[in-house]
Amino acid sequence: MRYLRVTLFFARMILSIFLWDILLRHLGLRIMARRTAERRYKRHARRFRMLATRLGGLWIKVGQFLSTRLDVLPEAVTDELAGLQDEVPSESFEAMRGKIESSFGRPLEECFRWVDTQPLASASLGQVHRARLPSGDEVVVKVQRPGIRSLIKIDMDALQTIIRWIKRYPPISRRADLDAIFAEFSQTVWQEVDYVAEAENARRFAEMFADDTNVRIPKVFAQQSTKEVLVLEDVYFIKITDFAAIEAAGVELDQVAERLLHTYFHQIFDENFFHADPHPGNLFVEPLGERKWRLVFVDFGMVGRITPEAKAGLRDALIAIGTGNVDRMMQAYQRLGVLLPSADIDRIREVEQAMLRKMWGKSMREIIQTHPQEMREIAREFRDVLYEMPFQVPSDLLFLGRCISILMGMCVGLDPDFNFFESLRPFAEGLLTEETGDWINELIPAVMEQIRALAILPARMEASLSKIERGEVKVTAKFEPEVEIQIRRLAKAANRIVGSVVFAALLLTGSIFYINGERALGGVCFGLGGFALLLTVRG
Repeated sequence: MRYLRVTLFFARMILSIFLWDILLRHLGLRIMARRTAERRYKRHARRFRMLATRLGGLWIKVGQFLSTRLDVLPEAVTDELAGLQDEVPSESFEAMRGKIESSFGRPLEECFRWVDTQPLASASLGQVHRARLPSGDEVVVKVQRPGIRSLIKIDMDALQTIIRWIKRYPPISRRADLDAIFAEFSQTVWQEVDYVAEAENARRFAEMFADDTNVRIPKVFAQQSTKEVLVLEDVYFIKITDFAAIEAAGVELDQVAERLLHTYFHQIFDENFFHADPHPGNLFVEPLGERKWRLVFVDFGMVGRITPEAKAGLRDALIAIGTGNVDRMMQAYQRLGVLLPSADIDRIREVEQAMLRKMWGKSMREIIQTHPQEMREIAREFRDVLYEMPFQVPSDLLFLGRCISILMGMCVGLDPDFNFFESLRPFAEGLLTEETGDWINELIPAVMEQIRALAILPARMEASLSKIERGEVKVTAKFEPEVEIQIRRLAKAANRIVGSVVFAALLLTGSIFYINGERALGGVCFGLGGFALLLTVRG
């Protein structure tokens, strides 16, 4: 029943999107589709949020993930889904008691001296209660929701079915390996309900920050924990989004933003292992008095790992942004595999140069407040690139992208004048210094490559001159990208007009046959009309 309910919901939503955003646009009703788009998207998002809240489990996790994808989803959708970050109903304490007792195999009173019946936090896969151990230690107890594993299995089957449907739409399937994304998402979710693995992640983070007095990782009580119940030191202090309480404790908000970003850069670039779920319920500020404080992390179920190749690409990207180097950014794109094979590298470089000119040195407040006319001018100048969208989503960077997008939102909330570029600069310069330390080993291959190129240059010049003398040289003319786009659009428009006329004619003919009792001929015409409509839409 749960599987059917979810698949039917997404089937209706996909059909609506097909009719409005594909069929009507191809039939020349683009203005109508655009005018109603925001209202329709918001309605879909609201219905999904209500469904996810009722069903719980994996769908809240999916909604939370989608709510951070400001890069690919309309703002109307992300705003509607943002409520899922906190809108998670809690389980009854009796249900949690039963889970704890079945996991430990003994009464709750033998495990803890005291347990708060009101949850401290409630998440999609489990919830947290404050407690006190028989030893007197103040702890928090993270308990899985009853039956969550069977619900995840059903939801994963439904999600896989939905992905199979979405893969049939080429603009999405050619930009993202949905099977690889699903595999990574599935692995991450199953890891989140393995509290033994989470305890090991917490231990590793504790080692990473053992010498950093500015960061606190809670102690794990491994002897009192199981695969379904995790007992940790109680480190719940001021929530990182409680700006008034942070300032009342004498802590500067801009310092919190700076430390948060640099702590994550350390995880990503130095340790290649990062906390992948930095939403507000997992990050706290611990005041220490005399304007001193620590950044506190909790919930280590979702972690990310950086491969050596991804690390090299991310280093290039960070150096490029921090130093304003467009060529380095193009190198990063290619290393990370975010460009489609058909991408026009030179054209994308022009886009990057224009964006850096507009954004460099500005605070996040200034970027957000950029006059719409400026952005429209950029969109108009590079509409061929925006129309083609030559980017794809590597699955191994999916959760890193989610993590960074959440962090950016937090930093802007803490400090609207937060300057991302200036914060990146010292880190990028450090990486650049580190990278060029072994400059001789990098210089020798480059010099050898130039020597090889010079050695074959005379032969290539002679071959080219010979072709010119024989009249074998061909000159190829290429339209400007804007002209090419206009020609392609005119051709598509003509095809759509012809297809629409054929479809209408077959529909009318089929109707006449059907009314006059020739049902077989009418059915043939309807079938051919449907085929013509399909070709029109795909064209």
